[in-house]
Amino acid sequence: MSEKNPRQAASRRTFLQSVGLAAAAAGCATGPHVTGQPAGASANAPDRPPRPNILFVFSDQQRWDTVACYGSNTMGRALNLSPNLDAMAAEGVLFEHAFSCQPVCGPTRACLQTGLFATETGCWRNGIALPLDAVTLPRLLRPAGYEVGYIGKWHLASTVPDLVHHDKPVPAEYRGGYEDFWLASDVLEFTSHGYDGHMFDAAGNPVAFPAGRYRVDAVTDFALDYLRSRTGDRPFFLFLSYIEPHHQNDHKHFEGPAGSKEKYKDYPVPGDLDGLEGDWNEELPDYLGCCASLDGAVGRLRGELETLGLAGNTLVIYTSDHACHFCTRNSEYKRSCHESSIHVPLIACGPGFTGGKRVSELVSLIDLPPTLVTAGGVEPPAPMQGHALQPLVAGTARDWQDDVFVQISESQTGRAVRTQRWKYSVRAPGKYNHKTGAAAGLYEEDFLYDLDADPHERTNLVREPALAGVREEMKARLLRRMAQAHEALPSIVPAAAEAQEGTEAP
Repeated sequence: MSEKNPRQAASRRTFLQSVGLAAAAAGCATGPHVTGQPAGASANAPDRPPRPNILFVFSDQQRWDTVACYGSNTMGRALNLSPNLDAMAAEGVLFEHAFSCQPVCGPTRACLQTGLFATETGCWRNGIALPLDAVTLPRLLRPAGYEVGYIGKWHLASTVPDLVHHDKPVPAEYRGGYEDFWLASDVLEFTSHGYDGHMFDAAGNPVAFPAGRYRVDAVTDFALDYLRSRTGDRPFFLFLSYIEPHHQNDHKHFEGPAGSKEKYKDYPVPGDLDGLEGDWNEELPDYLGCCASLDGAVGRLRGELETLGLAGNTLVIYTSDHACHFCTRNSEYKRSCHESSIHVPLIACGPGFTGGKRVSELVSLIDLPPTLVTAGGVEPPAPMQGHALQPLVAGTARDWQDDVFVQISESQTGRAVRTQRWKYSVRAPGKYNHKTGAAAGLYEEDFLYDLDADPHERTNLVREPALAGVREEMKARLLRRMAQAHEALPSIVPAAAEAQEGTEAP
């Protein structure tokens, strides 16, 4: 996108100077002590191991099967898309069954920043700002001695006055507590394209991408600048949020790096897309180019940590907010219960996550906030949903969850629960007016899939009489999950007519 702001976008040199100043100031900053830690004690006192740095790398709309280490039949393996993520998994921990808790951009980000479900934060659809008093990751980690920073797409300030068009800086009070470093756009796809654009620094100045630099590479450049420019001895928590491989809204296409269309034209067609209508046939090459570029970014980031001597004490986590079904399940790319909407990659490597393990249990993005604060030596606050992943990885978790819960909004008011074998989803009947609220008092059964027999979810069994008992069991699971999310329990009735794939507006 061409620069719209009448002010001249800050040069990278000016930005680098500001990084150094901000980092120097941050190195002198202090915060209140952690509960249970003696007042005045250092977060890295001699009698305790140093707290790890935490680098959270977040893609947008990335399918699990773009990462080769997930299996021999994946697009990632066939096209060698992910050598760096594969290496990270070989050293760390790969979560085979990780799922979005809300397959929409803004709501998922609210979940990750707070550890609460989208309906609990009030950010149950796009276009709702994170509450100013939300207890967020940086507001938990900064008092524990962490330097907290954010780079990339934010998408949690869209109701702030003057941000309707997303091309103005996010006011400081709407940044969720990221006080030490900030370089972001509220909606990055509205201030940039694949090869041009800008974000805003902490002072609200536009910072342009270098001319001709692909967006993934430019955002990574800024992250590397941050790592190199830090001073002081505080551990850092950096949330690095890319827009790729999300489609470019105004162009209505995915924008991979130059050459993607040719390089990835001979892709294997995933079974969940094969034979279904949608735009995957045209769009997958660029989408796959985006994913390969993200993998390259991971390689650069981990290489820089090694160069700086930080690799041994830095926890790197890589995941995505939701996946992508390429308009095969509705008229858009997500907002459904299907694996192609909710199954995401999740790889962690660093202190507490080593050994090349593969975890087969079901995990949710809602489990990541307690995981992150636990890694930082902070006890997850009682309202936080989910469970820290460290005990699961260590083999000490008791009675780990055997299902995951998904809220769905905007296209419909929907709820879903997934076990290892079954997927069960309901939706509020009729055309849902998303301005009226985040929940409904009545839902109709919408989908039931046997994932063992039908992993690509091609046969909806929601009206199969022989599976009435399965539906009752899954309904009970869903209602229990809704109660845990502090939702009022609704009535759930059988599907009134032949179940069909839903439709939605983009």
